[in-house]
Amino acid sequence: MREYLLIILVAMVITYLTVPLVRAFSVRFGAMTAVRDRDVHAIPTPRMGGLAMYFGMLGAMVAASGLPVMRRVFDDGDVDRGLLLAATLIVLLGMADDRFEIDPLTKFAGQVAAGGLFIMNGIQLFTIPLPNGQPLVLPPEYSVPLTIFLVVATINAVNFVDGLDGLAAGVVGIAAIALFAYASLLSFEEGLSRIQPATLTTAVLIGMCAGFLPHNFNPARIFMGDTGSMLIGLLLSAAMILLTGQFDTAVIGSVTQIPFFLPILLVPLVVAVPYIDMLLAVWRRTNQGRSPFAPDKLHLHHRLLELGHSHRRAVLVMYFWVGLLASCVVALSLVKSIPLVLSVTGLVAVAGVVGLIAEPWRRRRPRPSPEPVTAPRAREHV
Repeated sequence: MREYLLIILVAMVITYLTVPLVRAFSVRFGAMTAVRDRDVHAIPTPRMGGLAMYFGMLGAMVAASGLPVMRRVFDDGDVDRGLLLAATLIVLLGMADDRFEIDPLTKFAGQVAAGGLFIMNGIQLFTIPLPNGQPLVLPPEYSVPLTIFLVVATINAVNFVDGLDGLAAGVVGIAAIALFAYASLLSFEEGLSRIQPATLTTAVLIGMCAGFLPHNFNPARIFMGDTGSMLIGLLLSAAMILLTGQFDTAVIGSVTQIPFFLPILLVPLVVAVPYIDMLLAVWRRTNQGRSPFAPDKLHLHHRLLELGHSHRRAVLVMYFWVGLLASCVVALSLVKSIPLVLSVTGLVAVAGVVGLIAEPWRRRRPRPSPEPVTAPRAREHV
C-alpha cells in the first residue's frame, strides 16, 4: 500500500507544480476559452490544463518503474506501453482541439485509435462475468468492438460532464477512489498480489485529479480542456477494462457475495452521473434534429444552477451523488447484508433529494420586508 501512496503523491505533486507553467504556455499558445452563452465563466480562461495532468501521469509511471515491487506490472505485459501510447495520442489530439477546435469526427477517430492502441498492448475486455461464476470468453470479433466502444463512451461521458469548475476532476477522482478500493479489496481478500495494473492505473488517476483540482475549483484559474477531460476519461476506461474484463470473475463472486451482475455494472454505477448526463444530452439533441456533439446549456449541472444552487454548491451536489453511488458499490463488496446497504443508500439518497429541493426553495422564498421606522414626533410646547 505504501507504494501506491507514493505513486498518488508523485502524480499529485507533479500535476500541481506544473499547472502554472502550463497555464503560461496556454496563454502564449492561444489556448483560451472565450466566454460563450452556454458557459458559466465570465472571463476568458486558459485551457489545456490536461497537459499538466499528463506530466503527472508520466512522473508517476517513471516512479512506479523504479520501485522493485511495482516492476512486476511492467514486466508481466505491455499495459504500461499501451497506457503511455494511447495517452500521448489523446493529449496531442486534445491540445489541437483546445487551440484550433477540430471537428467532432476527427476527435472520434482519434478516440477509436486510442482504443486500438489499448487492444494492441493487451488492454482489452477478454471476459464477461456470468451467473454460474464462469466467465464468458469473448472472441475477437466481439471483444475488439466492445473494448473500443467502452473507451469512446467513457471519454465522451467525462467530456460531457466537464461544464463547471472542478466538476470533471472531482467526479473522476471519486470514481477512481472507488475503483482503487474495490480492486485492492479483491486482491487482499483472496491473497492475490496487490500489484495489479488496474490498481496502479487508478492510483495514478487519483493523484492527477487531486493535483489539478486546487487550480480548477471555483473560481478556476485554468480549465483542463479536452486535453484533460479526454485523458482522464481514457485512464478511467483503462481501469474499467483491467478491473472488469481481466480479473478472475470467480474470485470477484466469492469475495463480494453479491449478485453476479455487479462486476458488469460496477463502473457504470460508479460513473453513472456522467453516463446519464451523456445519454440525456445525446437523446435531447438527436430528438431536436441536431448533432449529438452540438453543445447546449441543458446538462445536469446547468439545471442545478437553474434550480438556484450556486456554482460551488452545484459541483458539491454532483460530488455527493457520485460519492453515494461509489460508496454503495464498495459497501456491497464489504458488507454481507445487501438489503442493509441498499436501505442505507436509499435513505441517504432521499435526504439528498430533500436537500437538493429545499435549499433553493428556501433561498427563493420571499422574506417579509421590515416595517419602516418612523422618527418620533416632537412634542408641541404650549
